[in-house]
This record gives sequence, structure tokens and C-alpha cells, in this order.
Amino acid sequence: MNYPENLKKGDTIGICAPSDGITDADKIKKLEKAESTLKELGYNIVETKSVRMSSRGRSASGEIRAKEFMELLENDKIKMILFATGGDFLCEMLDYLDFEKIKKLKPKWMQGYSDITGISFLFNTICEIPSMYCQTIKDYAMKPLHKSLVDALKIQSGNIVKQESFDLYEKECFPDDFENENYLYNLTEKVEWKNIFGEKKIVMEGRMLGGCLDIIVELMGTKYDNVKNYIEKYKNDGIIWFFDPYEMPTSQLFRYLWKMKNAGYFKYCNGIIIGRPLFIRDDYDITFNETVKDALKDLKIPVICDADIGHVSPQLAIVNGSIIKITSEKGRGIVETFFK
Repeated sequence: MNYPENLKKGDTIGICAPSDGITDADKIKKLEKAESTLKELGYNIVETKSVRMSSRGRSASGEIRAKEFMELLENDKIKMILFATGGDFLCEMLDYLDFEKIKKLKPKWMQGYSDITGISFLFNTICEIPSMYCQTIKDYAMKPLHKSLVDALKIQSGNIVKQESFDLYEKECFPDDFENENYLYNLTEKVEWKNIFGEKKIVMEGRMLGGCLDIIVELMGTKYDNVKNYIEKYKNDGIIWFFDPYEMPTSQLFRYLWKMKNAGYFKYCNGIIIGRPLFIRDDYDITFNETVKDALKDLKIPVICDADIGHVSPQLAIVNGSIIKITSEKGRGIVETFFK
């Protein structure tokens, strides 16, 4: 595994928009406040041209987005890439990336989630370069920074951080233009991890692989699908899959998991951890967690749901490609990350 060098104070963070860009006035304010916060923490900031652009759900053409992303990858002064936002059309830029060339470059930390899976998942499975599955740039506008944001920077700086599940999560976020403009999370709901098959305690360890479930399934069967080779190479570590489900009915969730299972994706799998879903419709009166149980029960592996991963904030800082040890007991969780 090709781990990037540790992020240090004084390093430069590059901001780019490989999916959509940021044009809404209140979100621009968040972007600028976030960049100011990172500068106060001791980092320099470089922003690519398309970050503040958006047309038809895209910051620019796929070719331009790929070009700007590669400019950051090839710039030795840039030590980390923090993505602007997610979206729906990152896949367009993949055809303009040269993954063989990328493999020869010095790896860099990258941080983002949702549609950013189109990059982070492929960097893990094709280039064996880990990345941080966590918040994009705008969340760094809040003061004080939420622990999850601090932990993400700490881990990329080489610090060993034992992350614990949070006490509360937000069901509905504050509007971007709310009065005091501190952009805090609206934490109202109790966090409770669920061991789907009734285990009192789950402890699982392996190499972390995953991202936004919606995007992973879209990549299946394409020329970018290198999952079988990847899990074969790391079979002695065992694989822990993590999924961030964004938008789907439970019937589609079942088909997604069925498809992955029958494509051999869960070979050598030591366990699966799934984040809180954002937009889910319960088809046939079958809940999300019941669907997961129905789809995966024959694998005979531990499965955790409602974890602090993905679109429902706050989210743990997950290093896609690292060795992870996960403990889940009495509704609480612990995630330990090892650079092996």
C-alpha cells in the first residue's frame, strides 16, 4: 500500500472540484471561511479554477476537471487534496485520467466523500493509494471544528487516533445562512450502532475498502473495476467493506448487495460496516436494516449498521485502504487505524 507522506503545518492543500462546483452565495461564504480556518491552522491553500463554477451539475467538462485534478497531483508543493463538494457526474472525468501515470507519481492524501468515491475507490483498488473518506472543504467553516474534522487532519499527519462513535447525529442540518454563521452540526439524534445479527460484541479487523454504495455499484463491470484483483492481493489481511448509502429504496439496496455478493466482491470479507442512510424509501414495508440482514445473512460475517460514516453528519474519518480494527458493543463503536 502506497501511503502518502505525513501532512505538516506549512504544507499546501489543493482544493479542486472533480464533480460539481460551488456557486451558491452562502456556500461560497462557507468555502472562504473554511479556507481561512485551514490557513489559521498553518496550511497554505491553492484553489483550482473550476471550484467556483457549476453548469448542469458539473464544475467544468470532464476533460477540464481531470486536467485540474492532475495539476494538483503533479505539483510537488501540494501535499493534500481536499475536494470542494460531491455531485453526480465525476465519472465523466475518469476517461481522461491516466492511472498508469498516476501510479508513478508520489502519492498524496485526498479527502472527500459521496461522488468523490469515483476517485478514492479507484485510487485504492487500482493504484493502491489510500485516501480519507470524510467531509469536504465546506465543513471546515465551523468553529470550533468538530472532532471528526480535527481527527481527519491528525490521521493524515501520521498520528494514531482511536476514534469513538459520537453521542449525537443530525437529522436535519442548519441552513447555510443561519444567524450566527458558525455552521455547526445540528446534533439532535442519539447515535446507536446496530449489530445486525444480534451479536453482543463485534470485533473485526482487515483492510478497509468502500465508499458511497451508489457509486461503487455504478463502477462494477466497467474497465475501472479491479476489485477482484485487489481483494486477491490482500486476502491475507481480510477485507472490511464500508458503505455509505445515499439514495435508494430498500428493494434497490437488496439488489445492490445481491449483485456485489454474486460478483465475488465479498470474498475474503471479515465484516461489513454501513453508515446511516440519507434518502431511503422502505419498499414493501421492509426497513433498511431488515434489507441488509436479508441480503447478507448467508455470508456468515458480522455486519454493523447505523455507523458514523457518510452523508449523515458527523462522520468518522475512514482511511480507505488502511488496516482498520472496528469494535461495536452496546450501541457504541471504536475505530482504530493502522498504516500497514
